[in-house]
Amino acid sequence: MSSVPIDKITTPLEAPVPPGEEFRDRNPRRALSSDELAQFTKLSDLRSAWSLVQTYGLVALTASLGCYGLALHSAAGILMVAVAVVLMGCWQHWLAIISHESTHYRLFASRALNDLLGRLSGMLVGVSTFSYRIVHRLHHNHLYQPIDPDMALMAGYPRGKMYLVKKLLKDAAGFTAWRNYLYFFGAPAQNQETGVAQKPLSDTTSRLRELAMRDRWIVVAFHVLMLAAMFGLGYGLQYVVLWILPAFTVQAVILRLRAVAEHGAPSDTSTPLGAARTNVEIPLWARIALFPHHVNYHLEHHLYPAVPHYHLAALHAKLQAAGVLEGAEVRPFRETMRRVFAERAPRAPA
Repeated sequence: MSSVPIDKITTPLEAPVPPGEEFRDRNPRRALSSDELAQFTKLSDLRSAWSLVQTYGLVALTASLGCYGLALHSAAGILMVAVAVVLMGCWQHWLAIISHESTHYRLFASRALNDLLGRLSGMLVGVSTFSYRIVHRLHHNHLYQPIDPDMALMAGYPRGKMYLVKKLLKDAAGFTAWRNYLYFFGAPAQNQETGVAQKPLSDTTSRLRELAMRDRWIVVAFHVLMLAAMFGLGYGLQYVVLWILPAFTVQAVILRLRAVAEHGAPSDTSTPLGAARTNVEIPLWARIALFPHHVNYHLEHHLYPAVPHYHLAALHAKLQAAGVLEGAEVRPFRETMRRVFAERAPRAPA
């Protein structure tokens, strides 16, 4: 079969969705036929279930380590708690990535199961999955355009060696996490270029908007009840130290650094091939903290959002062999870090 224009395909592929709910494929080059693409968009409930088992298992093990450390009342216990806080922030990010898969309808073939487990994973880390589905759709369909809600987090790099360091230190101190939660809830944000307040939840269907508004209150109620329940059961300290603290510190650092690694200092903002980045040659610490569940293949994800995470590596190899990624933003992670931490490029003389 001959290749088809990519902009004629929407997500999910198996069923058309109305305008206002679609995640558009945005490959400007004619690359894969619909038959070739089908092998990569095929969902595997078993592989998604394994991602869930991995993530929730690591959360449980780390919680056990932290609780044991808190009970020791010793220097060794303090060290164990510190390690647990850092690791828990990583696993919370893993939960957010699972919510992201659900946002794209890529977690389970059953829409009900997809949304149930995606919402649970998101709710645990304070993400309203239904609200994020709307916000994230705008990011995909309008990448690096003024309407893109991710611009404040990812755009404008490089800005000097210390600019990002200072941002990350503020994240680590817990000063910026509230902005992340407003973002995940679809709260209005001011566009830095136009000064006009954006209202992401307005740019969708009434069905999704109503689901999002209801889901936000469910997430808030869950965390209020969870906090009360933990203190009522005598586990308030454990909950604050091992769950709330990493969510407001470690996870905030991870979210910013990953966003910048995926989109910061791009070579060409006019196309996803230059505005989104795939990171390769990733050290173990970055694979654990920044790029779980294959999210390092972010360029491929923007080109084909219907592809679940466990097929992205194979899709990358296919596109590379076809020459689609020639000149695209595919870089070793170390090179990405050099780009985003570089000094600001000097302005050309007027």
